[in-house]
Amino acid sequence: MQSIPHVDMRRYHDDFDAFTQDVGNGYEKYGFIALTQHGVDTTLIERALDTCRELFALPEDIKKQYHRPGQGGARGYTPFGTEVAKDAKHVDLKEFWHVGREVEGEPAYPQLLPNVWPQELPKFKDDMLAIYAALDKLGNQVLDALAVYLGQPQDFFRNKVNNGNSILRPLHYPPIVDEETPSVRAGAHEDINVLTLLVGSREPGLEVLAKDGTWVPVTIIEGAIICNVGDMLQRLTNHVLPSTTHRVVNPPAPYNAKSRYSIPFFLHFNPDVMITPLESCISEENPQRDEPITADDYLMQRLREIGLIKD
Repeated sequence: MQSIPHVDMRRYHDDFDAFTQDVGNGYEKYGFIALTQHGVDTTLIERALDTCRELFALPEDIKKQYHRPGQGGARGYTPFGTEVAKDAKHVDLKEFWHVGREVEGEPAYPQLLPNVWPQELPKFKDDMLAIYAALDKLGNQVLDALAVYLGQPQDFFRNKVNNGNSILRPLHYPPIVDEETPSVRAGAHEDINVLTLLVGSREPGLEVLAKDGTWVPVTIIEGAIICNVGDMLQRLTNHVLPSTTHRVVNPPAPYNAKSRYSIPFFLHFNPDVMITPLESCISEENPQRDEPITADDYLMQRLREIGLIKD
């Protein structure tokens, strides 16, 4: 594995059958693909990343006003050194802000909490909602292809994610002050959700665990959006599509003296969706591995494991 496969999103419109094979084969083999020609405005991406820089540059006492204890980091600010990868011994070297689906009126599900917006940076709301909408649309197009690849109708996923508790997570990994620290920017982990779409970062550090046990740095075409399978989709496909382990390592000099910024979008099922392995993914060679569970129950279970929810 030299790096992850690149998939041209223009084929979604021009040659959907070929696009379906590109997406499905890439995920079945690697769990990761990079989306090129994706149609998300480069200006919007650059603006969103720059706005995130301004957000995390706010004074600590101001940012902490937007921390919501007891919510498991569902909305607003999560301070540096809070999250820890599952089974890891050391906290991740990062701080982040969660933006959820913006709902007008009564939400379809109680899990769709109101967003928290920083008064000190009014443009943050507009920029984050714009990139949220763009990535949500892009993720749905990838799911259309996966539905067909998995032997389902093309719109199979549409009514299962239309009110999902999907999360946009502006992330800041500060400069590494202590080069001897046992912590890394993001410990080895798998994502909890259905699909993750990653915007940014302009700095090195993201690595994917290959099937032979080696760590492979992710190198992609400038402007591509990384898109990987999460644990919920792995469960639904009876592990046919793997949720691949990945991490963000502490980079060498001179990169370690600089902050790293990125904006992952975690696409989720609607909370009441029952994640039951698809019959098309069960066989004698691959018997059913997981019991059915609702998307919300599974999310809560995993949030406890990474320390964002305390019992």
